[in-house]
Amino acid sequence: MEINFLALLLAALSTLVVGFIWYNPKVFGGIWMRESGTTEEKMKGANMIMIFGLSVVYAFLISFLLQMLTIHQFGALGMVGGDPTAAKPSYAAFMADYGDAFRTFKHGALHGCLTGIFLVFPLIGTNALYERRSFKYVMVTSGFWIVCFTIMGGIICAMK
Repeated sequence: MEINFLALLLAALSTLVVGFIWYNPKVFGGIWMRESGTTEEKMKGANMIMIFGLSVVYAFLISFLLQMLTIHQFGALGMVGGDPTAAKPSYAAFMADYGDAFRTFKHGALHGCLTGIFLVFPLIGTNALYERRSFKYVMVTSGFWIVCFTIMGGIICAMK
């Protein structure tokens, strides 16, 4: 299986689109600013090019993991040690029969959403406990990432 870098990049860029909507003051931006202790003054002094650039880089790294979680054929590749040329003929037969099975936006979105709920939410929740952040903060921040993982998973899984 080849890595679809275009799908990974589009998935990473989708986080910016979701972020522009999610963190708009009319959606959850006001709540997030209050709960995170961020002010307009702090935001004005920020290097937004660096912030958005690194956000895309980090989302790109996340997309590598999501492709392994959303595309089941990577599991088959892992079962043969990662080298399809050294695999037994049964691998080629399996891929011929099931190479595109479950490669839909809907399927990827499901696995992305589940990853967000069962990985991101507990991570942000745990950090919030030690940082003394509110439950609202946990819900806004983890909700953002659950939506992002859902969309990212869908994009990655659907783009063959």
